[in-house]
Amino acid sequence: MTKYVIKGGRPLRGTIEISGAKNAAVAIIPAAMLVDGACRIENIPQISDVTMLLNILKRMGARVRTVDRHTMDIDCSNVKRARADFDIMTKIRASYYLIGALLGRFGEAVVAMPGGCNFGSVRPIDQHVKGFIALGAEVEVKNGLVVARAENGLHGAEIYLDVASVGATINIMLAACFAEGVTRIENVAREPHIVDVANFLNAMGADIRGAGTNVIKIRGVKRLSGGSYALIPDQIEAGTYMAAVAGTGGSLVIKNIIPKHMDCITGKLEEMGVSIEEGEDQMLVSRVKPLRRINVKTLPYPGFPTDMQPQIATVLCLAHGTSTITEGVWDTRYKYVNELLKMGANITVDGRKAIIEGVDHLTGANVTAWDLRAGAAMVIAGLCAQGVTEIEGVDYIERGYEDLVEKLRAVGADIESVDIPDPEEQEIIKIG
Repeated sequence: MTKYVIKGGRPLRGTIEISGAKNAAVAIIPAAMLVDGACRIENIPQISDVTMLLNILKRMGARVRTVDRHTMDIDCSNVKRARADFDIMTKIRASYYLIGALLGRFGEAVVAMPGGCNFGSVRPIDQHVKGFIALGAEVEVKNGLVVARAENGLHGAEIYLDVASVGATINIMLAACFAEGVTRIENVAREPHIVDVANFLNAMGADIRGAGTNVIKIRGVKRLSGGSYALIPDQIEAGTYMAAVAGTGGSLVIKNIIPKHMDCITGKLEEMGVSIEEGEDQMLVSRVKPLRRINVKTLPYPGFPTDMQPQIATVLCLAHGTSTITEGVWDTRYKYVNELLKMGANITVDGRKAIIEGVDHLTGANVTAWDLRAGAAMVIAGLCAQGVTEIEGVDYIERGYEDLVEKLRAVGADIESVDIPDPEEQEIIKIG
């Protein structure tokens, strides 16, 4: 196990290159299960969620070949079973995309309920199940397993999602690729990585239209064949570094982005007093003036992303005046607030709303990363704080951020990853 040790108070200056999108990678890798032959996926981020998904595929019989650090050839032609190993699947939420992929390919799927981050409430898969049933599957959720079977094959259907669920949108899209006829899904999510998944599938031979709008239409095809595809850059990673420079001050060039994807984040940071200059595939982010208070409500794309809520809340701890954050996606996502309180923040949480009174400074403390984005918020807090911050639970952070320590050190941060001795090993040494 490791922890991060940060000596804060240093402005960030330099250039950071953004990796491939985590949320696209963890859906497109399972989607490779639908492809007959090898597909080459480029711009894959080196993160633990990707490693776990690739291991799941390999255990099922897929051939995975590393071309270079960010390029993989995946060939699932030899996969013969619709059951995935359970031990890894319970550690990662995105493993549920294998339900749609396996159901689409084999007409059945036996998959463990997903793991991953817990924001204090269970992440339901009811909309996924609703879609699978509409396509002709029978679905049971029991003993920690999702068992889906379509004995008579899948068929096109009209599906209306009760909520614009990202996971359900992608999972139904995967299952419907080979379904006979046309599937129409209404009230779908519109996030950039949903468009990326649709584009990947279309590049392999699928017929999917409307991704990025409120309605997606899938005309079933007989086969997907191999090809090459490059993932989009990670919107949330870019937003995290934008928030970091907003909190610490300084100036960063953030490269390998799609500026349009950043509009929902850029607008709020500019409202706070951060200067942002956009280029074709990069932006210059700088902050020299004091931060101003703002109000934020998280919403499905193109609204402000819930995955940026902890990071923006951390920066608002240092803004003048009173800011409010309203969580519009999850019932609660404020477990990290207690960690910021240890550092001197002034935050009150009432249901889905957090009221943040700006303070002069944060002070370094020993804190814990309770989930992926909360962990990113702890890193930002440590970079901004006076003194030393030690962050445990960094395995969560490394699920979604490639080379975070190295990237931050390259732009002036004093951050290092330190091994935590195993208490049992220490006890053995004492006894010895």
